[in-house]
Amino acid sequence: MIFQVFVLIVLLVFALNLTSNLIALKRPSKFAGIPDPVPFVSILIPARNEETNICKCVLSLIHQDYANFEIVVLDDNSTDNTAAIIAAMQKNTSHLRLIHGKPLPAGWAGKPFACHQLAAEAAGSWLLFVDADTVHEPFMLRSVIAMALQQKLSLLSGLPRQVTSGWPQKIVMPLMYFILLSWFPIWFLNKTRKPWPTLAIGQFMLFPKEEYWKVGGHAAVKTRIIEDVWFGAEIKKAGGRFIAADLSTIMSTDMYKSVETMSEGWGKWIYSVMALSPVALIAFFAAAYLFFLAPYFWLVHSFMLDSGPSDWKFIVLAQVIVLLLMRWAIDHRFREPTGSFIFHPLGIIFLVLVAIYSAARRAIGAGVAWKGRVYDGRSQIK
Repeated sequence: MIFQVFVLIVLLVFALNLTSNLIALKRPSKFAGIPDPVPFVSILIPARNEETNICKCVLSLIHQDYANFEIVVLDDNSTDNTAAIIAAMQKNTSHLRLIHGKPLPAGWAGKPFACHQLAAEAAGSWLLFVDADTVHEPFMLRSVIAMALQQKLSLLSGLPRQVTSGWPQKIVMPLMYFILLSWFPIWFLNKTRKPWPTLAIGQFMLFPKEEYWKVGGHAAVKTRIIEDVWFGAEIKKAGGRFIAADLSTIMSTDMYKSVETMSEGWGKWIYSVMALSPVALIAFFAAAYLFFLAPYFWLVHSFMLDSGPSDWKFIVLAQVIVLLLMRWAIDHRFREPTGSFIFHPLGIIFLVLVAIYSAARRAIGAGVAWKGRVYDGRSQIK
């Protein structure tokens, strides 16, 4: 009984943290005015084998209601038609440029090196890195530049809307924001200047150019697979101001179109955590099981099998109700698929299986695969 009360109290603490985060996450305003003089912005897109996404992304950026910007796409040694698509598009768009990436040097993860090359080519006083699988509202650029200037930011990043195309993705992907907003005190991280890992998300990272180069650009995080999180820490270490925002009204992303790519994506995160601390990874997923999955098992066991005292049953029921309310709050805020919270236990089980698989690959030295590249212990990529 005492243990079940403890689990319920912890879940209520998670719920309080989640609520605080939802309040703290501000949205760029659709009605923000265009600053005068209008800063020149370089929109930088690293693209590796993105033929299914790149056209839609670039078209959404071309049609921004902002007067002073360029779009630079780096073809990161793609083996598909990514470069050909951009080459055809730039014939009709004066502010779109295609550059070809150099071979990946030793000691660099793929995306940091691609972004490093893009930054070297950028002409703008502001640098906006976006992923090729994102789509943007016409007022995106105007609204984020206004927010960054108003708040004197060194880095603006945040949470886009996650669009999902298949039922496995609809079940699993909402867990990303559920876990992040339940466990990470974004309301505190947005305020503190301490150089802790932050909720910077590489799908959207906006910098004043001088602030970007002050920390050394992407060279400062060249060995990081999840370079975005550590870039936020580098910005704060240099005394800059970073905030995470709710970007779900200005952009969306469809990251994973298959179970395979979804497994690779989650595996990349898990590999990075394990590279830093295997103990932290074990604790992370033990907590995920105990607080986010076990209450459902206990509920089935207590009510359907008529096991345990009545007080115990209702404490377990309260645990599940808290979880459902937390999921509903996240799903409602970020317009996740209706009813996906019903399959919450299946999503957690998927993540546990991916964690076990990723840990096994690292244990045997197989490393992690991402975008056709494999990083193992010898690569020193974390």
